[in-house]
Amino acid sequence: MSRPPSTPSDPPPPAGETRPGDGPAGGAGQGKPPVAALVIALVVAAEATALLVAAGWYAFELFSGSPVLSFWGAVFTLGLLLAFSAWLYAVSVFLFRGYRWTRAAAMVAQLFVLTIGFPTLSGGLVLAGLAMVVPALAALVLLFHSTVIAFASRTGNAPPAL
Repeated sequence: MSRPPSTPSDPPPPAGETRPGDGPAGGAGQGKPPVAALVIALVVAAEATALLVAAGWYAFELFSGSPVLSFWGAVFTLGLLLAFSAWLYAVSVFLFRGYRWTRAAAMVAQLFVLTIGFPTLSGGLVLAGLAMVVPALAALVLLFHSTVIAFASRTGNAPPAL
């Protein structure tokens, strides 16, 4: 279904907003991302950067001769850190672009951060725990904001079936 052409009586959309059906791909996820989506994308990108830094530190310790029980197990753990960091960068970029699948991926990542953050907080490392818990909770709340839900509804550029 296409939107009928606008008539002179239709008011223009507010600044920064588009009507459904406007734009090249149907309008969903198009245009400027809302501030809430930008905040979530930045939180996820910061988490990806933290994982990348942790992977770099882990690699330095591993290859500088720190004792490990299993060298190949440690290499596997390093690979997981790098893969998860790359995945979080992809989630951040595609959330900023407005893809639907990124909301679930970002939510799962925030739940993982909370499972590490709360024990860190209760274990006495208050600053480190707060640095994990506060952004994760903010991102979780913003993931359910109406502007983020409306923006992150792009499904891709698949051709029509018929």
